[in-house]
Amino acid sequence: MIFVTGATGLVGSYLLFSLLQDGVPVRALIHNEKSLDRTRRIFEILGGDSESLLGKIEWVQGDVLDVVALGNAMKGVKQVYHCAAIVSFDPGDAAKMLKINVEGTANVVNASLEAGVEKFCHVSSIAALGRTDNSNVIDEKSQFTVHRNNTRYSLSKFYAEREVWRGTAEGLDAVIVNPSIILGYGHPGKGSTKMFTTIYRNSMFYGRGINGFVGVEDVVRSMILLMKSPVKNERFVVSNGDFSYREIFSMIARCFGKPEPRFPVPPLLLELVWRFEWLRSRITGSSPLITKETARTSRGNYSYSSEKLKETLGFEYIPMEQTIERTCKLIEADIKSSGL
Repeated sequence: MIFVTGATGLVGSYLLFSLLQDGVPVRALIHNEKSLDRTRRIFEILGGDSESLLGKIEWVQGDVLDVVALGNAMKGVKQVYHCAAIVSFDPGDAAKMLKINVEGTANVVNASLEAGVEKFCHVSSIAALGRTDNSNVIDEKSQFTVHRNNTRYSLSKFYAEREVWRGTAEGLDAVIVNPSIILGYGHPGKGSTKMFTTIYRNSMFYGRGINGFVGVEDVVRSMILLMKSPVKNERFVVSNGDFSYREIFSMIARCFGKPEPRFPVPPLLLELVWRFEWLRSRITGSSPLITKETARTSRGNYSYSSEKLKETLGFEYIPMEQTIERTCKLIEADIKSSGL
């Protein structure tokens, strides 16, 4: 039995499909049944009978803060994939994000130890590796330091990793993956998928920065291969490569048949926009479209190495153009079918 948290998120949904294709029994934690709609759609586009596949999953109602639900869910479980987390750069979400990402991870680790789980996979982030003004190539040996370039999300993922390392010291065999910005077909209004819908509507502007990017299917494949391998108590950067935001935005725009972005967003304008969005969100009660953290990280030039994963598993990535092209086709079909 394999147990998955965050099962209806972007990574979780693709992971569920892959595990079911392998024919293994899967138990999954679900907090809101409405989130199944997107998982159902992802199963469909991956070529599966969504209702049949969803019916094969043993669903457990609860969340990572519910220690009783976690304890019950772990009975008979051999492997755990911990994908549940909040990704937010909205200051108003900071306290909730820390609680879910850190306390929630501690709860899953404790339940895994209590149940005698054989192996544990934690989905972390490159954000947990830290960034500074003079960062060179960031890899698994990089040390997190408190710095203005490290967001509240970064801090939450760093603390969450510490809970996993604490678990390994208490006898839990674990692997940690640190994906870069994950691209793939998910909820059109959330996460990195929102970038596709934004560019579909307006592709004239781009950020000046550089960051690591990776396709969701590569992330899931790396997780499963690591869990099948004898590797334990190590972490791995999962990143297809470093790309400028202009490169990524241009690839997306071309796939949509839109003009490529031509205008870099000036730093001063970014500073003004995040302040305006902060004020607008306070007045309307809605989430800001851009925050101080996202504005400033979009200007940074960060480089990541995933050589360790390649050397350990002989891992090869799907070309980024292929990932973007497939994602664009699916999102465009959704946009057109919804009349937006």
